[in-house]
Formats: sequence, structure tokens, C-alpha cells
Amino acid sequence: MFGLFKKKSELEKLQDEYKKLQKEAFDLSKTNRQKSDEKAKAADDVAKKIDALKAKEH
Repeated sequence: MFGLFKKKSELEKLQDEYKKLQKEAFDLSKTNRQKSDEKAKAADDVAKKIDALKAKEH
């Protein structure tokens, strides 16, 4: 209940974006391979940002 108004960190936002893009890529893989590959590439770019953010924290 108290976490209701808690703002998401940059890392949490990127992780949510990554999950969303992965799901979209999977769904598109059944119908449109080219768009699926584009979503997968976007997800990979977000993953690289996540890795860079994690490395920066340590």
C-alpha cells in the first residue's frame, strides 16, 4: 500500500520496457518476422542500456 506512490527508478523503467519489447517481438514472430526482428533489436538496445546502468552503479 505504501509503495503505491513510489516512483520507478530508471533501471525499473528500462526493465519494464525490455519485457514489453520482448513480448511484442514474440507475438510478432508468429505473423511478421521482419517487425519481430526490429522489436528484438530494440529490446537488445534496451538490454545494453540496462547493463551500462548496472555497471555504472557498481
